[in-house]
Amino acid sequence: MSTLKVAGLRATIAANGADVLRGVDLEINSGEVHALMGPNGSGKSTLSHTLMGSAEYEVQGGSVTLDGEELLGLPTYQRAARGLFVAMQYPVEIPGVRLADFLEAALTGAGRSTDDLDARLAAEAERLGVADRFLRRGVNVEFSGGEQKRLETLQLAVLAPKFAILDEIDSGLDVDALRDVSRRVEAMTQERGLGVLAITHYARLLTELRPDRVHVLMGGRVVASGGPELAEQLERTGYEGLAAELGVEETIAPASVPDDPFADPGF
Repeated sequence: MSTLKVAGLRATIAANGADVLRGVDLEINSGEVHALMGPNGSGKSTLSHTLMGSAEYEVQGGSVTLDGEELLGLPTYQRAARGLFVAMQYPVEIPGVRLADFLEAALTGAGRSTDDLDARLAAEAERLGVADRFLRRGVNVEFSGGEQKRLETLQLAVLAPKFAILDEIDSGLDVDALRDVSRRVEAMTQERGLGVLAITHYARLLTELRPDRVHVLMGGRVVASGGPELAEQLERTGYEGLAAELGVEETIAPASVPDDPFADPGF
């Protein structure tokens, strides 16, 4: 069994020093699905970027370990090679690079075999309903939001990491696509022991991708954790209601939303 542990993680925006993460604690084991919810500006995407080593944020304290090995200080590609994957909220386009070439480079860089890559790619594309024409284009070039999220899930399935951070994987998905993506991710947790941190605003994702634990992030800290019933409570009360119940005064971390959400994530 593998474990991803985040302990006391604090991070600031590199450009202006504003505090965003103020002591985040999480622990995810193989095969578990954890949902992270919170209002806009609470630090959810900052957490995913910081875990993967984005230069936009500077770590001020804490640790992030995968099977006891510290990831902080490692470049992004080494974190990926050790088994960490992020499906980004806003995937970037890579003109001129087909998905097969992209995945071959990723697998080779991690010292893994590419002998059966074409067969695996074809099987996963069929399973996720990704048409062949999308595999022949540059990665994400002229893809809709839903097509991008299917492709991110396809990459996840082929690369088979130990842990996946899904940053609003439900954004841009219709009902059918949400079901396809969620079921594939859930199957990976059962078949391969994939550990998942699913970042989302809405409980609708959690009706398809059933979480073992739900965490609420406000003001750069995890203020509540529980089972699926916590997401149901949020649907009833909203974040303001939960904050009032918990006595949380600050729900948004200062300047935690980048000026341009479509900017290069800096990995």
